[in-house]
Amino acid sequence: MIVNEDLQYAVIGKFSYGWLDLQDLRMILPKQCELKNECTIGYFSNRYVLIRASSMEDYVHLLSKPDFYIGQKNWYYPMRTLKWDPLFDPEEETTIAIAWISFPSLPPNFFFEKRQYFH
Repeated sequence: MIVNEDLQYAVIGKFSYGWLDLQDLRMILPKQCELKNECTIGYFSNRYVLIRASSMEDYVHLLSKPDFYIGQKNWYYPMRTLKWDPLFDPEEETTIAIAWISFPSLPPNFFFEKRQYFH
């Protein structure tokens, strides 16, 4: 059994054309991606970093943009974000896609808070 602690808001950052030093990335990425809360960043594998956001808001923000451009010293490193899952394989492109669905005329009785079903 795989136990994944603190990975409910984990995102994979894919750098296709190189990246910054890990220490620089840890300082620059949260600011340039406009994250509002703390996050943990570490190497995942070749060209990939694991970003563990501490809030749902930052998690959604990271996944809602197709690309981020992380800049340092007049050079920009394009980073694409992917949803992390326990079966993530860096050798294969992910088949998971993020979709936002809007129901503008949905009656209020259909709204619920997700947490109430998991108590």
